[in-house]
Amino acid sequence: MAKRDTSSDDPTDVILDSIADGVFTVDEDWRITSFNRAAERITGVPRDEAIGRPCCDVFRASICETDCALRRTLDTGAPVVNRSVYIINADGARVPISISTAILRDRGGRVIGGVETFRDLSLVEALRKELDQRHTFADIISRAESMQRVFAILPTVAESSSTVLVQGESGTGKELVARALHNLSPRAERPFVTVNCGALPDTLLESELFGHRAGAFTDARTDRQGRFAAADGGTIFLDEIGDVSPALQVRLLRVIQDGAFEALGESRTTTVDVRVVAATHRDLQAMVEEGAFRRDLYYRINVVRLVLPPLRERIEDVPLLVDHFVRRFNALQGKDVTGVSPEAMEALLNHDYPGNVRELENVVEHAFVLCPGGRIEVDHLPADLAPAAQAPQAEAESLEQLEARFLRKALERNRWSRRATAAALGIHPTTLWRKIKRLGITLPPIDGRSR
Repeated sequence: MAKRDTSSDDPTDVILDSIADGVFTVDEDWRITSFNRAAERITGVPRDEAIGRPCCDVFRASICETDCALRRTLDTGAPVVNRSVYIINADGARVPISISTAILRDRGGRVIGGVETFRDLSLVEALRKELDQRHTFADIISRAESMQRVFAILPTVAESSSTVLVQGESGTGKELVARALHNLSPRAERPFVTVNCGALPDTLLESELFGHRAGAFTDARTDRQGRFAAADGGTIFLDEIGDVSPALQVRLLRVIQDGAFEALGESRTTTVDVRVVAATHRDLQAMVEEGAFRRDLYYRINVVRLVLPPLRERIEDVPLLVDHFVRRFNALQGKDVTGVSPEAMEALLNHDYPGNVRELENVVEHAFVLCPGGRIEVDHLPADLAPAAQAPQAEAESLEQLEARFLRKALERNRWSRRATAAALGIHPTTLWRKIKRLGITLPPIDGRSR
């Protein structure tokens, strides 16, 4: 099928390109016949690449394979209005949208295809999450293969009631994983309770976990419910469980194993139904060998283990995370920061992030305070990042050069297999091939095309 001349001055095209919502039309063979400017922006697919292709190849939505709204409209004649779904854009990112569909007819009333409009809800979604403090699987952002392996099993793990141990350095997103496990589980409508075990001394932590009765100790003037009781039916997240003393580990073992405990100052046993997710930055297995952590408790919490790599080991995620934080802070602060300059991105990519994703988020927030609008420059970054960017360079790299360099590294890590590289980056192989051509990356004679 011949592609439509996208340089046409057709008044209809001018009108469609002037609106903020994405619009595309398909013929009776489901091939795209028009694709406006907003559709290009939201999907990341250029118009000349979209025209003539099946819509499911371009508009990769969560309902394409199972319940296509446009197909339903063409089958039933009934339009779909403002249905919330999400698409995967050309960079592999998840974009929440609302869609509406209608039948397309010629002047004689004959059905010649369909039309779909869609609106980007990314900012609405970011604001909603800030208001209700609920998190989903999609909040954990990464293209790295190590994180993709975690993503692959997370929904299955969430369906079970088994105890989960999340290991990773501070700031890698252990609580986000715990919240995702809860919100994807059958317990999602029940409480999610967080306890930082490393923030309190033993006596206070014991009271915090199990509660106390009035008079149990000095200043215990009233009864207080513990966190395990508050989490009944839901999930409790025990952060930094490696900091719990051996004495308190005994009580934790019992409640995790039997769901039973006594509040301080009470002899009556309370039973609860709680799913436990524990987390630590420590090497618990080494602590077991040293006698600093109970072996039986370790085995009880280590039923399923999820390991989160530090950001320095998945540095290719930095541009993706920066883009996410820029959109988030734009929504929260009402600014119009358009992105990051090549020099600032170079500084961000050269940092090793001992504070991991949390540190990167703080860096972007710091830049937002200083940046009045437009692009984030080196001067807007914290001082400990700026010197790296200000080191003498023959010529500052453009964003395209940075992207090309990282794609080459990703291809090299995957032995030039485009399929494996696309999977590691979380993008479609066609998208990767388009980037390779656009950036002028030369592939070796044996480049893994068959793999």
